[in-house]
Amino acid sequence: MTGPVYLFDLASRQAQWLAARQATISGNVANANTPGFRARDVEPFADILDKTKLVMAATNDSHIGFSPSRAEATKVKKSESWDTVYSKNSVSLEQELIKAGEVNRQHSLNTSIVKSFHRMLMSSVRTTP
Repeated sequence: MTGPVYLFDLASRQAQWLAARQATISGNVANANTPGFRARDVEPFADILDKTKLVMAATNDSHIGFSPSRAEATKVKKSESWDTVYSKNSVSLEQELIKAGEVNRQHSLNTSIVKSFHRMLMSSVRTTP
């Protein structure tokens, strides 16, 4: 038996993480021409979740399963990374814009999930006249 999952708390924490990541990306963009500046990023949200020991559990055999053995992870080689610009810093505006797009999509997904669960919650507590 697992403990309860607090979806709204989890969504709130991810929204806070997304705000921190967006602020970091903004700082990178603002310093794109600063000589010697090194681009920064925040710890991935999945790593933060891994530290909470939250595990997925199926409560019914008909639930869709996920096997971590099917997932493949790859590392980016130094030869595949983006070039350093003339100011000798590591900020790539293209990379930062890609990251900003990822944050936007993740925030939209987070908001959609919260709205859906809120609607489900509200419909379950409504009484019929």
